[in-house]
Amino acid sequence: MAHTLRATLETFENTYPERDYQIEIVCPEFTSLCPKTGQPDFGTLTFTYTPDRLCVELKSLKLYLQHYRNEGIFYENITNRILDDLVSVVQPRRMKLVAAFSARGGITTTVTAVYPA
Repeated sequence: MAHTLRATLETFENTYPERDYQIEIVCPEFTSLCPKTGQPDFGTLTFTYTPDRLCVELKSLKLYLQHYRNEGIFYENITNRILDDLVSVVQPRRMKLVAAFSARGGITTTVTAVYPA
């Protein structure tokens, strides 16, 4: 599914590739399903990246993330899969994804994945 889903992501040309600058994208309404219970998981995804030649187009990112609404997947897996897909398409100099999931049963989880590792 991940490789097929990558095709959803679109990019546009970075007009300042000679400059290092950061882009931060916050997605406060991310939803997936718990693979054990089937109940919804809610989280905030924060992407911080330094583009090289390409930037991610936001509408395509929104549509890409919506595909996970009905997928049962662990927090750790989804965070790393999303980072891998974005790195593959955007090819940034650096990228960090912080996935902060809402409390369930009194426990919150935040998973951070970074490229390059």
